[in-house]
Amino acid sequence: MSATKNLTTPVSFTDGAIVELHRLMSEPNFDQQQRLRVGVKGGGCSGMTYVLGFDAPKADDLLFNFEGIPCCMEPPHQLYLYGMTIDWQGGLNSRGFTFTNPNASNTCGCGTSFSV
Repeated sequence: MSATKNLTTPVSFTDGAIVELHRLMSEPNFDQQQRLRVGVKGGGCSGMTYVLGFDAPKADDLLFNFEGIPCCMEPPHQLYLYGMTIDWQGGLNSRGFTFTNPNASNTCGCGTSFSV
């Protein structure tokens, strides 16, 4: 499998997100061949929903690493996500990954979908 290499990182992660992702990657059953897939798909309140999860890279994926986290992204998704910051909220009222996307013209109240 030959994947596209990308020298820049299209997205970044806060310290909290890095800690949580490293924790997930250190779980005993974690498949070390997988990368963190960052992307989008149609749907959600505002038209597009963020995709964030571990997956096997595809042949045409952009590959990048951020602070020891191997990541992959489908090339067309870079248009929607370039410059985005992913954070981890671990509080009682708000728990999960959040997205700050400079390309989004509108974001829904839950913060998991957007429009451009």
